[in-house]
Amino acid sequence: MENSKSVIKTIDIVQISLMAAITFIATSVIHIPTFMGVLHLGDSMVFLSAIIFGRKKSAVASAVGMCLFDLISGYTLWAPFTFVIKGLMGYIAGTIAYRKDYNGNNIKNNIFAFVVAGIWMIAAYYVGGAIILTFISKEFALKQALIISLKDIPTNIIQVIGGIALSLPLIAALKRKIG
Repeated sequence: MENSKSVIKTIDIVQISLMAAITFIATSVIHIPTFMGVLHLGDSMVFLSAIIFGRKKSAVASAVGMCLFDLISGYTLWAPFTFVIKGLMGYIAGTIAYRKDYNGNNIKNNIFAFVVAGIWMIAAYYVGGAIILTFISKEFALKQALIISLKDIPTNIIQVIGGIALSLPLIAALKRKIG
């Protein structure tokens, strides 16, 4: 659960590192290349970490795990975008899940948190794709890039829905085990 102290403890480093590794593995094991990106199971681990470890640890683990996938799997151009997008995705999910007195224990609120974080991710990758096509690869004018980047939105929607569907039973099982 989220620690309110700003001191980093050994257990925090271990938890973040382990979750980053698990996120990387979930992203790597089953992934399907899409037009400009990849469809994977890693979002389920972003959501899981947001509930089990809270927003700060989830943000770091999600950013590192997903960025590592991009760096190792040939999506290097996406790595800086992924680091920010997935880090904020974990932070958003954790922030909403722990608002009020929910403490990540209200399933409806958790689903709401995942949907909002997923919308962030979908919108941010859309903009990221347009930026890459326009300013980095310089293949298209911005207007064309905005149209072309629409192609990955359906895949990202599927990824978020799959991430939510996979994370919910995992969260329930882990919460029963760790109390």
